[in-house]
Amino acid sequence: MCHNDADTCSTDTAAATADETATCPVMAGTPVVKAVAEAKGLFRDYEGQRYWFCCAGCGPAFDADPAKYALAI
Repeated sequence: MCHNDADTCSTDTAAATADETATCPVMAGTPVVKAVAEAKGLFRDYEGQRYWFCCAGCGPAFDADPAKYALAI
């Protein structure tokens, strides 16, 4: 579950296929719908890989230590 309000979350995966989802590297185990996250700007590119986040609070956490969170996936 997101640690921010529901309007900034991208975790409603009920209608998404496996290729359309990812796991948030900050909130381990939290599924993310890639298209929703991208539409809300909830992603970062790091060392040639894209990482999607479940909510707005995860981007700054990732930015603070991207190597740590990249290894979590």
